[in-house]
Amino acid sequence: MSLKSNSLLVACTLMAMPVSADTIEVGPRPLYLIDQMQDGALKEKLLSCAGDPVKRTNFSIGHRGAPLQFPEHTVESYTAGVRMGAGIMECDVTFTKDKELVCRHAQDDLHTTTDILATELSPNCTAGFTPAAGDTEAAAECRTSDITLADFRSLTGKMDAADATATTVEAYMDGTANWRTDLYAANGGTLMTHAESIALFKDLGVKFTPELKSPAVDMPFDGFSQEDYAQKMIDEYKAAGIPASDVWPQSFELDDILYWIKAEPDFGKQAVYLDDSYDIDGWSPSDPATWAHSMEELKEMGVNYIAPPQWVLVTLEDGKIVPSAYAQAAKAAGLKIITWTIERSGPLNTGGGWYYQTITDATTGDGVMYELIDVLAKDVGVVGIFSDWPATVSYYASCMGLD
Repeated sequence: MSLKSNSLLVACTLMAMPVSADTIEVGPRPLYLIDQMQDGALKEKLLSCAGDPVKRTNFSIGHRGAPLQFPEHTVESYTAGVRMGAGIMECDVTFTKDKELVCRHAQDDLHTTTDILATELSPNCTAGFTPAAGDTEAAAECRTSDITLADFRSLTGKMDAADATATTVEAYMDGTANWRTDLYAANGGTLMTHAESIALFKDLGVKFTPELKSPAVDMPFDGFSQEDYAQKMIDEYKAAGIPASDVWPQSFELDDILYWIKAEPDFGKQAVYLDDSYDIDGWSPSDPATWAHSMEELKEMGVNYIAPPQWVLVTLEDGKIVPSAYAQAAKAAGLKIITWTIERSGPLNTGGGWYYQTITDATTGDGVMYELIDVLAKDVGVVGIFSDWPATVSYYASCMGLD
C-alpha cells in the first residue's frame, strides 16, 4: 500500500471512531508536569484531580491540533487534540493557486510542513531547495498558491521542521526537534481543506477558531481581494450550517476583524484580534504609550476578543508571576482575552525562550507551566488557552471547573 493510501486509510479510521466526553484521555503528561512543580496549594489541588475524568472545555483550544507530536493541521493531529479534551480546534486558513481554502499555518510553509520537496511538484515552488554551503543556510520556499487544490491533496503532512545545515533534500526535511517526535508522522499526515476541517470538527463535536493567515502573495491575487478572502472563510461556515456562536474567526490584521464586524456582525461579535503590536520597535506590555491602539479604542471599534502571546500578559513581581499592565488594561476595557501557546517551547529548564520572555527568571523547569496557566486563568482572566498538546490545558480546566 502506498504512503498516501495508508495515510488516507488511517484518516478514515480516525474519523469513523467516535470521540466524546467519555473518550477523553490526557495520558501521563499532565501529571508529569505536576510532579515537577514546587510543593504548594496549586500542586495539591491539581494532584487531587488525578483520579477524576477529564471533561471537555472551550478553555482548551487545540493549536493546529496537537502538533507537539503530530503533523500540524492534519486529520491525525486534529483528532488527537479532540481526544485530549480540547473544546475548540484551529484551522489556520490560506489559499491555493485556484483560490481554494486549505488548512496551513502559513501560505509559504509547504517546504517545512509537507513532503512537497520530495515530489514531482517541487519545480512549482516559489524557490526550490538550495543546499547549505559555507555560511549560507539551506533554504526553500513552497507556497500553497504555487499549486492547485488537486496538487495540494496529493501531498502528505510532516512535522514542521527543516535542517538549515542540510546539503540534500532528504536531510533538509528531517529536522524535527529532539523534544518533538516523528513517531506519529511515519505514515504522513492527511492534509485538509478548510471545508473538510469544518466537517471533521462538527463530527467530533467541537467548535471552531479559524485564523485567516496573511497572504505571502500580493493582493488582490488573480482578482481575489483580501475582502473576498475574508468573506469566503465565513461563507464556508454558513454553507455548512454552523452557527456563528460556535465560531471564533481570528486574524493578525485588524482590518480583517473590522471587515467581519461590519459585513458579518454575527461572526464579528466573536472575531479574535491577534494583537502583534509587540513587533513595533520600543513596544512594551508595561507601557501603554507604546501600544498601537489603546484597549478602549479597540473596544470602541467593536473588537470583543483580543489574543496576544502569553508573555505579553504576565510579568514578575518579587519573583512571582503576575498580570502585566497590558493584561490589566484589556480586562478593564471589557475585552475578553485568549492567549497562545502552551507546549510550544520544549523543556523549560533554560528559561522557556520566546513564549516565556517576560518571566524568564522564574522559568526554571517544566512545572512552571502550570503556575503560568493558573495565573492566566485566575488573575489575568483569559477565557481560553491555545496549546500544542491540549491535554495539559484540558486537565487544568477540568480540574478547576472551567467552561
